Amino acid sequence: MKRKLHKKSKLFVYVVRLVIAVLIAVVSYQLYNYFHANFYTANHETVYLYIRPNDTFTDVVNQIKKKNVVRNIRSFVESATLIGYDKHVRSGRYAITDGMDNQTLLYHLAKRIQAPVHLTFNNLRTKEQLAGRLSAQLMIDSLTIIQHLDNMVYDKRFGFTPETVVALFIPNTYDVLWDVSMEQLMKRMDHEYKLFWTPERLAKAKAENLSPIDVVTLASIVEEETNRAQDKPVIAGLYLNRLHRGMPLQSCPTVKFALQNFALQRVTGKDLQVKSPYNTYHHKGLPPGPIRIPTIESVDAVLNFTPNNYLYMCAKETFNGEHYFATTWAEQKRNAARYAAALDKLGIYQ
Repeated sequence: MKRKLHKKSKLFVYVVRLVIAVLIAVVSYQLYNYFHANFYTANHETVYLYIRPNDTFTDVVNQIKKKNVVRNIRSFVESATLIGYDKHVRSGRYAITDGMDNQTLLYHLAKRIQAPVHLTFNNLRTKEQLAGRLSAQLMIDSLTIIQHLDNMVYDKRFGFTPETVVALFIPNTYDVLWDVSMEQLMKRMDHEYKLFWTPERLAKAKAENLSPIDVVTLASIVEEETNRAQDKPVIAGLYLNRLHRGMPLQSCPTVKFALQNFALQRVTGKDLQVKSPYNTYHHKGLPPGPIRIPTIESVDAVLNFTPNNYLYMCAKETFNGEHYFATTWAEQKRNAARYAAALDKLGIYQ
């Protein structure tokens, strides 16, 4: 009897040890899958997951599969289920780097540690173009952006109008979250705008009786007139001369903006008749707002304008971006005649 009990006891110990060994093997396998490098990327480049607010865990898994960066999707799913991430998916832009393991990716996903977008926008004329450029880089759709920028009450909170609100956007590179809301984006731009307008810049603007919005508006005209950095301060000085004398700016780019025809090569007398507050041939002073989003270079060109006596300018007949500058109408007429003759020779009549 004792011998049988002894045998049963040994069998029980053996079974227990076997169960423990199996459990250790299972746990070890799970830990291996959890910590082992499970992701690879071509040429060691970073790949990004874009998770929207209504996406499910299945959507996340399918997106990972489509990107062809996972060695064992089952181990990722098991690891995610183990920590409960499958029931708590959060939106955002997340980086997958070569050699990343499940633990690291899931930690970022669960803790919402996003990879920021390097938001850039430049060489833009209209709010529609701005909205398109922003929406191409962020989760916000362009319609939502336009609706906010066209909302007078909303813009007033930041000190702008629908006509001037583009002045809030200083072209640069900004690190922002991909799923940033429009409200958060506007607050960020407002913060950057206030940083940009240093006491020094504000003092220079005030010295010419200009507000920051005025400076940006004038800079937008200067930038449409030329892409030559050395000419921008000169043109800015010329337009300031006209402003201070109460003369209309008579800027062709503002007419193109009024017509919304930016491909126009020749502004004709008919074009000059367009009824618009942006037509600076008919209205004195600055237009209601910027006619493009000017670069920092152009803004600083206005603030650091070149003092001169010029009142007129005309593109050179060489079409190389240079201009003739004049102090008298007689000089301007001669310069304009040369340019008109060059356009006629090329068959450019509108």
